[in-house]
Amino acid sequence: MNSVQIRSAEQALSVGTWLIVGGAMLYSILTVTPLMAAHTPDEWDWTAPILPLVVDAAVVIVVRLDSVLARLGGHGGRWPIALRWMTGCMTLALNVADSALRKDLVGVAVHAVAPLLLIVTAETGLAYRRAISAAMTAMERERKAEQAERERQAREQREAQERRRREEREHAEKLAREQREHEAALVREQAEREERARREEQARREAAERAEREARERREREREQQERERERREREAAQRREAERLQRETAARREQREREEREARERAALLSGGPVNDKLPENRARAIVHAAFTEGLPVRAAAELCGWSVGWVSTRYQEHRDGGGLLLEAAS
Repeated sequence: MNSVQIRSAEQALSVGTWLIVGGAMLYSILTVTPLMAAHTPDEWDWTAPILPLVVDAAVVIVVRLDSVLARLGGHGGRWPIALRWMTGCMTLALNVADSALRKDLVGVAVHAVAPLLLIVTAETGLAYRRAISAAMTAMERERKAEQAERERQAREQREAQERRRREEREHAEKLAREQREHEAALVREQAEREERARREEQARREAAERAEREARERREREREQQERERERREREAAQRREAERLQRETAARREQREREEREARERAALLSGGPVNDKLPENRARAIVHAAFTEGLPVRAAAELCGWSVGWVSTRYQEHRDGGGLLLEAAS
């Protein structure tokens, strides 16, 4: 039996089980509802179908989950077994209760058919599913073993083919190697002849290059000598320029020092006159103010030396601070 036939049998088992469960549920609801209505207050008669419906829903859960666990090869433990038998016994008790209360043995037997058939079908279906699952597992193992064997044989065939190809390739490589060695011997002989010719040509070329190099080195030495001579002349010219620059700077510093000494003497001469009572001419007054500003004398002392007002002298001091006084002195 192949996997297609097993799946077909499992499908037939599932369909038959659900037909029996559905019929038993419908028959149980129709049988138990009058009993529940007779033992329920009149205002609650509408709740009569709830109890058989709840019990039958538990039966559906048990059957469905048992089929799933059997397909997966698992086992739910003791609680699923307890629920399965409890729901079966409850369904049996509810279906035969009315006939049993009326002491109708025939009714008890007739109403016990559907619950008993449901209980036995659930247990049998579970056993069938477990057997089918075990059979499919065994078939899967056999299929995997056969596939592994086929893969092993294919691998051995590939290895044998690879070995033959490798031997053929090694043989071809050996022939090619021998051919290459023969050709290499011919090439070596030709290369030796060419090498001798090349060495002779290289010797002639090296002699020519050596002569050219000697001439180039001679020209290079002459050029370097000329360059050193030129650098010496430039260095002497630079030294002369530096000496002239130093002389100019020395003369400039000497002139600056002489000018500063002369200006200091002039300022001393301007400031040595002492206070005056009359205004001095403006040019001389400006010169005295400039000398006083340079020497750091106060404004009042400068005003006493030139005879002009403190305000005028302050204005001149401000001009010197701003730089205008120097321009005026230079202009005067």
